[in-house]
Amino acid sequence: MPLYHPNIKFSDCWSSVGDITFYHRNGKCYWREKPAPTFPRTLWQQEHQAVHFRALEAWRSLDHPVQRQWSAHARNVTAHRPPFLNENHISGYNLFVSAYHGFATLGNEHVPAPARFKTFPPFHAVFITAQVAGNSDLVLRFSLFVGDTGHPLRYRALGKIQLVEAGRGCHPGKLRNFLSVEASPDPQNPRNILFTIPDYRSLWNLDLPAYTLHMRYLLLDTLTGYRNLHKKLSCSFSLQ
Repeated sequence: MPLYHPNIKFSDCWSSVGDITFYHRNGKCYWREKPAPTFPRTLWQQEHQAVHFRALEAWRSLDHPVQRQWSAHARNVTAHRPPFLNENHISGYNLFVSAYHGFATLGNEHVPAPARFKTFPPFHAVFITAQVAGNSDLVLRFSLFVGDTGHPLRYRALGKIQLVEAGRGCHPGKLRNFLSVEASPDPQNPRNILFTIPDYRSLWNLDLPAYTLHMRYLLLDTLTGYRNLHKKLSCSFSLQ
């Protein structure tokens, strides 16, 4: 992949210009030909698109003073995409849509009320086991460590997961979202969480005795709908 070399006039690039797209990986900027993917219109994609359309309509229905409240709260929220500057922040619209999508993911879709974005606690997940349930579903168990919040079950983990042949890398476009559930009602840290993948063999068209798991995981705030930046986890496991 071609590496972008900054010069006196431009120290960094992002987004697209003409037929070129700039992107960042591990703190470095690269460029590539601008992709023009087709929309497969899978059921999952259509459901996600429908939620987004409802979020847009909900934003348009807000009174202007409420929209201004969202904008005020967004001024202290640093953008998760470049340019990564201290003075760069997201819009009130972006903050609202993020909260709307968060609640929808949690199974509690509704029009959120304006809320300040607070720093998320430190968190870390460790893979424990993988087991097949009912001959078709895969249950992944993790230990989830979440810093002291005063409300141990306030945050739920969302895992963007892909299974591949042992030793193969991740294809970001094939990651699928799964919301964690508590393995037990005990709210103590470290606590065990489960991700259940229905019909896992068909999902990635793989039926193997061993897999490599790639996951990007983050926390969802059940009180505000907000999410934090994801972390990455990769490991291998056997089902024999």
